[in-house]
Amino acid sequence: MRILFIGDVVGEPGRRAIKTLVPKLKKSENLDFVIANAENVAGGSGVTPSMADELLDAGVDVLTSGDHIWKKREIFDYITTSKRLIRPANYPQGAPGMGSTVVKSESGISVGVINLIGRVFMQSLECPFKTAKIEIDRIKDKARVIIVDMHAEATSEKIALGLYLDGEVSAILGTHTHVQTADEKILPGGTAFISDAGMTGPFDGVIGRKKEQILQRFLTQLPTKFEMAEGDIQLHGVIVDIDDKTGKADTIKRIQKKLDA
Repeated sequence: MRILFIGDVVGEPGRRAIKTLVPKLKKSENLDFVIANAENVAGGSGVTPSMADELLDAGVDVLTSGDHIWKKREIFDYITTSKRLIRPANYPQGAPGMGSTVVKSESGISVGVINLIGRVFMQSLECPFKTAKIEIDRIKDKARVIIVDMHAEATSEKIALGLYLDGEVSAILGTHTHVQTADEKILPGGTAFISDAGMTGPFDGVIGRKKEQILQRFLTQLPTKFEMAEGDIQLHGVIVDIDDKTGKADTIKRIQKKLDA
């Protein structure tokens, strides 16, 4: 099967890119399943129920998230009952929602999706390595195809997780930095890997924010309001081809699609 994984969707420009480009990509790339990281869709930080539904209605099958998932209070009830929006599995027990899910594609193939968050240069949560094993054991009897979104700052932590889980999942795909890396590969055990899938949103600023405000912050070190950039909207991600009988990845390729003005 062929899966599109979309990097951090940022603000209204990112949502617009999803609504316009995902239906086209599903046809042109013959996609079976679409996953997108949605933790930044609400003005660059957080996600609301209506925005989650907006992306799902546009053709995304599962939404993952990260450290900004709790920024909008109204998402708490939604994520508690949703099977298609998940939060990092290594939040402590009692956090709303699920850290993994299994959803069927239109062709009837079950796809497992696991969301993890890193600890290096980030909030210290439960161990993502140990948590990954627990979540894999939880869903492996339900789905041969398993995709992991590793939402982390350090490339070393993402690479280490890739090697740790090689052969146990179909793909380990990094998010969080908003900058697509050029290290996509199939690991020896048949797991697709990339350190970061990139960002979907406006590229005329600094990782989605207006460049003038970011520069002001760097130059003065004073508190500055960060607003969304608006131009040069692009969708970044990866397409992974997976043998749905074995769960092993055959190919992974980066994509960068520009939203025409």
